Amino acid sequence: MSAVTRETIIQAAHDEVGGGLSGPLLVLLAAGAGLSAATLYVAQPMLSQLARSFGVSDAAIGAVPTLTQVGYALGIFFFAPLGDRVDRRRLIVLKAGLLTAALLLCGLSQTPGVFWGASLAVGLTATMAQDIVPAAAALAPPASRGRAVGAVMTGLLTGILLSRVVSGGVASLLGWRAVYLGAAGCVALVGAVAAKRLPRFVPDSRLGYGALVGSLLGLWRAHPGLRRAATAQALLSMAFSGFWSTLAVMLYRDFGLGSATAGAFGLAGAAGALAAPLAGRLADRRGPGLVTRLGAALAALCFALLFFDGGLSRGGRLALLGVSTVGFDFGIQASLVAHQTLVYSLDPAARSRLNALLVSAMFLGMASGGAAATAALARYGWRGVVAFAVLTASASLAVRLATPDAG
Repeated sequence: MSAVTRETIIQAAHDEVGGGLSGPLLVLLAAGAGLSAATLYVAQPMLSQLARSFGVSDAAIGAVPTLTQVGYALGIFFFAPLGDRVDRRRLIVLKAGLLTAALLLCGLSQTPGVFWGASLAVGLTATMAQDIVPAAAALAPPASRGRAVGAVMTGLLTGILLSRVVSGGVASLLGWRAVYLGAAGCVALVGAVAAKRLPRFVPDSRLGYGALVGSLLGLWRAHPGLRRAATAQALLSMAFSGFWSTLAVMLYRDFGLGSATAGAFGLAGAAGALAAPLAGRLADRRGPGLVTRLGAALAALCFALLFFDGGLSRGGRLALLGVSTVGFDFGIQASLVAHQTLVYSLDPAARSRLNALLVSAMFLGMASGGAAATAALARYGWRGVVAFAVLTASASLAVRLATPDAG
């Protein structure tokens, strides 16, 4: 079969299913993206509770978010290219089943070693979200493709927002195991509905798995703009993960507050949901490079504000923490949207793989940031964490300022 004939068949198949993207199917995709992304963050408000349950130190339990982020980065790098090669429905359903099993193992773990291994597996299989977003783009008619992808991304961001709030509240009422068991049930339900409702997808490539993964290195070498975007966003992700990986422990130590309060700070994630459309519109009008610089500068400034809590009352310190959280979350999410815009413009034929490289770098940053901030908290206290966040966010801004017009 000639390449032209194959491309014609693929496009015809996409057009056929695209016209049938219904409201309920779009809701399913948004819910699936949100739930899978949420599983990456449910542990963060519960870290102090988990440390007490397993009888380990705060530093040791800090490995949980690190392992989850490492798993996600590895899953993106090694599994995302499969979306170009096999039916995305099969990938989504398979990962939903594996993610359900990993969450169940977390909820039933009796030893920290098993729990850490299960947390790594959660990260690997939560990459289902990165199969759902391109699935929405493929199913949607061209005239409404942007709205469809936007709806799924809103679901993903909402999942991140609610994950910490819900997990913190449920853990305070029913214990941390209930969080994982409940999440497993929700993911299993999404997987079952997806198996029944999602259409089949015609693969876009006939390359073997080795060739798909092997092409990632060539793309990395070929596009300096990709390397700059990945480096800058990874640095911001280090600051982001460092803050969230240590917040629950700090709130318990300094304020005597539990997982419910730590989860409530996740409401600041609403800033990220607002940042996505605003950053996209500004990137269209003024260029994504400007948005990346503004986002990194805002994040660095808001982290720096946390140095000025000396002399404030207990309520004042918590209020400053909340304001800073809203600000840096907005800046980091705006920068991410702009970096994605930059990367997607580099090679339209390789958008999935370019996205895999960007997201892999971002989550490796999250993993290393969580580990570094946990060590900083143990040795230098909360101000050590703040200094680390300011340093990494400022480094991201420096990367963007070094080549302001080069993407």
